[in-house]
Amino acid sequence: MKKLNYKITGLKILGVLCVLLTFACKKNSEEDTKQAQGTLVKPNYNRSSTFRNPLNGWVMYGSGSGNPNYWDTEYYVSDLGKRVKAIDYASACYIRTNWATFNPSNGVYAWRDPNSALYKMIKGALDRGLPISFRVVVDGRDQGLNTPQFVYDAGAKFYLENPSFPLRKTPYPQDPIFRQHYAKFIEELAKDFNDPKKTSFIDAYGLGKWGEAHNVIYFDPAANTPTQRVEEAKEEVMDWISDVYTKNFTKIPLIINYHRVVGDPVSWGAANPNADRLLTKLINKGYSLRSDAFGMTEYYGSWEKSFAKAWNFKRPILMEGGWITSGTHRYWIDPSGKYRENFPEDVRKGEFDSSAEAAVNMMDFRVGDTESWFTRAFTFVQRFTSEGGYRVYPDQVYLPEKIGSSEEAVITHRWRNMGWGYLPNNIPQWNYKYKVAFALLNADGSVNKVFIDKAAEPSTWLKTSPTRYEFKTALGVPAGTYTWAVAIVDSANENKPGIRLSVNGDITTEGWLKLINVQVQ
Repeated sequence: MKKLNYKITGLKILGVLCVLLTFACKKNSEEDTKQAQGTLVKPNYNRSSTFRNPLNGWVMYGSGSGNPNYWDTEYYVSDLGKRVKAIDYASACYIRTNWATFNPSNGVYAWRDPNSALYKMIKGALDRGLPISFRVVVDGRDQGLNTPQFVYDAGAKFYLENPSFPLRKTPYPQDPIFRQHYAKFIEELAKDFNDPKKTSFIDAYGLGKWGEAHNVIYFDPAANTPTQRVEEAKEEVMDWISDVYTKNFTKIPLIINYHRVVGDPVSWGAANPNADRLLTKLINKGYSLRSDAFGMTEYYGSWEKSFAKAWNFKRPILMEGGWITSGTHRYWIDPSGKYRENFPEDVRKGEFDSSAEAAVNMMDFRVGDTESWFTRAFTFVQRFTSEGGYRVYPDQVYLPEKIGSSEEAVITHRWRNMGWGYLPNNIPQWNYKYKVAFALLNADGSVNKVFIDKAAEPSTWLKTSPTRYEFKTALGVPAGTYTWAVAIVDSANENKPGIRLSVNGDITTEGWLKLINVQVQ
């Protein structure tokens, strides 16, 4: 009986608490509504469309042939029952090729020659609305004469791994003649591509095998150079080449491959004690992150995952799959045991899963593997489009519908990022240039006046944290009827909309999302 009384008493207390909590919730809700003045507008979220936003989405790899038909390649997608083009899902075009292709002879630059394949490839991407990205490879051990012959003719010293292949020369990056010509080349490249309208990002290291920042040659391997001397050379070279890029590419995101032996004269092994420090040094100079080993569970292991996690939402991460499934690699030997021979879709899933874990902003449609994404793993193409990178929009906006011309307008707005990545407005090259802005549009849709909310910062919007702001501003426009509109503008480009909002709705050709009309009296 005593126990029953305790039980009854407890139920009464629980009931009182429930009433109090309900009242408190209701009160908080009422206070939120009371704090927000004006009419509530709730834009309609778009979860699936491809929007070509900077440092976000799928990357299509450029074809070295310059063939204009390359961009029209179609793949049959059984899930859709039709053929589609990869370019319709892409936000950028990645061009990874050797220095000799860019700069075949001293003072000659192929991207300026309308007859060159490189020119045609770049023009093909830009004409179709794809900004380009570069990696310039100089190491010739596996590929041939990647550094142009005129550099060696000028006296640059090099390492030749196999005399049977005399063209496979690899320059020593400390060599002053190599540096002189390389710096001149990067300066010329920047004259044309230090332009965010043209260029998405620059893979700004490019040393080592395939330019992936491993197996970098500083000294003849047969010389058994002391480790300390190698470490000193590695850091000095890293300082030099990052200085070259940061000096010339001031407006374009710069990228470094992150892995446990970055800059080392080995291809793999235990983590180098200096790896974290050197990568952090480059990040502090303005670099963002990329790995070319996603899905390779031995090469993209615990060290790489921990490093990525430490920099999540501080710097964007770009992804490239490590295994080439179109015949080059034996991907089914991966230590995970998850990849079956002749099932490239297993690798695509592995790449997607590790990309989600790293919260990457960009994934790759690499040449050779693109077809399998569409014909064998299209679900993951769709999922990354809707779940990956950043997808930002205002889900609530409170606005006045009628206001005196001398009154202060109060706008309460809340923003969501529905992607697992983030809008990297904080990187030094962008310097917080993307701003939330409201506009008053004239009857013909033209912009009458723009109002910037400097307190609203897109780089802080994460998927789990909708962020709310109250913005007060004087209007300063003549009496009349206008339309409220909202956008994320580029303050470095005349406050024009710079980020496509993930919404359905009435959007002007310039990129302003129309909200409601307002009568200014």
